[in-house]
Amino acid sequence: MPSASYTGDFETAAIPAYDPTGSGAMAGGYSPLPYAEPQASPGRVGGPSAAAGDADEPFRALDRRGTQDLGLLILRTGLGVLLVAHGLRQLFGWWGGRGVTGVKHAIAEAGYQHADILTYAAGGGQIAAGLLLVLGLFTPLAAAGALAYFINGVLAGVASQNEGRFGLFLPDGHEYHVVLIVVAVAIILVGPGRYGLDGDRGWARRPFIGSIAALVIGIAGGIAMWVFLNGTNPLG
Repeated sequence: MPSASYTGDFETAAIPAYDPTGSGAMAGGYSPLPYAEPQASPGRVGGPSAAAGDADEPFRALDRRGTQDLGLLILRTGLGVLLVAHGLRQLFGWWGGRGVTGVKHAIAEAGYQHADILTYAAGGGQIAAGLLLVLGLFTPLAAAGALAYFINGVLAGVASQNEGRFGLFLPDGHEYHVVLIVVAVAIILVGPGRYGLDGDRGWARRPFIGSIAALVIGIAGGIAMWVFLNGTNPLG
């Protein structure tokens, strides 16, 4: 129980009175802390003058990326349009394509199982991934799906050659697919940029762990599709 003379917590936290004599000292030997003028933080652009005009200006100045987002938009849209066009060509025979029947026979001749299902899955998957890339929506996953498809195309192309070896340069090589693989990997690792529906997401501003996971999924998915649906050694 508190004593009869207890006056509360302020009894032990008395604030000393300030001495107005101009000596700068308080009663009991205390002196106030000197006033420090705020300084610009190192690493930030601008200083007190910039903060006086616009408090967010230092942060916006650090966040300027020049034409980087425009370049990512062109890269992402170009790959997406290519995927959509290729999927439509496979499913509907547009632009000289073989259509569903021709693609089904080609898949079966390459040694794949369930060719009828794979025909629609490949065409529809390309269209879906391409549209997502153009919109900038779920970009790492869309690019990972495209990467798996391109890897599978390289494996099928190598397996179809009698030599059973990887050739790079056209017309008999695979440099076209290699370029598409590089583009898909770059989009996964760099991110979609701000000109898309993913513009405010973490993988658009600072891609890191999610992009690495998407890259692993794309590579593993392409190899797994070949192993479980074809099962042959592409190198003979």
